[in-house]
Amino acid sequence: MISADLSAAVESTAQQLADHVGVGRASVVRLAQALGYEGYPQLRVAVARELAFTPAQDPATGDGTAVGALRVGIDAFARNLPRLPAALTEDDVVAFVATLDQADRVVIAASGLSTPLGLDAAMRLGSAGRPCEFLPDPLAQQIAARQLSSTSACLALSGSGVSRPTLAAASAARDAGARVLAITSFANAPLVSLADVALVVPPVTGTFRDELLHTSRAALSLLVEHLVELLVDRRGGRSAEARNAVLSILGQSLQE
Repeated sequence: MISADLSAAVESTAQQLADHVGVGRASVVRLAQALGYEGYPQLRVAVARELAFTPAQDPATGDGTAVGALRVGIDAFARNLPRLPAALTEDDVVAFVATLDQADRVVIAASGLSTPLGLDAAMRLGSAGRPCEFLPDPLAQQIAARQLSSTSACLALSGSGVSRPTLAAASAARDAGARVLAITSFANAPLVSLADVALVVPPVTGTFRDELLHTSRAALSLLVEHLVELLVDRRGGRSAEARNAVLSILGQSLQE
């Protein structure tokens, strides 16, 4: 089935592939290992790498100029913007923001190409008066997460939802009794099953293959930005004081 339809294999989890073929998940994992991979996730990446050398089927490249190619990509993103919140529910968003507000300590877990997203979230939350911790080293994130408590929260950010360091940090937080908040692009990702509250924002292109090859975090960044605004509204005066302090510092740092 994998060789017959590489694109479908990339988009399928081990369980989905097993269900489609009519075997157990362990059989799929053993197949991947027999082919020389550590597990099925590594096989998916290898297949995506193979597909990367396949000519694109969509000939839309604009007018042949660099600006035209940029315009095509930006227009495609804009067309998909309305569907970004399609998987969000009112209960999940409210619970997510409430947990961020009420936690006595928040540790952010993000690694690889989601690392800048973690830094951005930490800076935005800090500017809104919600102190949090973001340690760039994945092992340090896991250690910090393991030291959380039942009154704390771990905010895990991963586009694919299968990043091993982020999953390890989320698991450590869960073992410590903390609440796990997740933001990812795939509803069937392992990170979702670890989370108490998961917000899923579909990737712009909608495929796991493109998530691996292009790894855009623009949609997730947009969600984080507006979640912080919801937090500011919830916190009222507390966030206003923090933002006044931030603006004061920014004012002093600007020059004509």
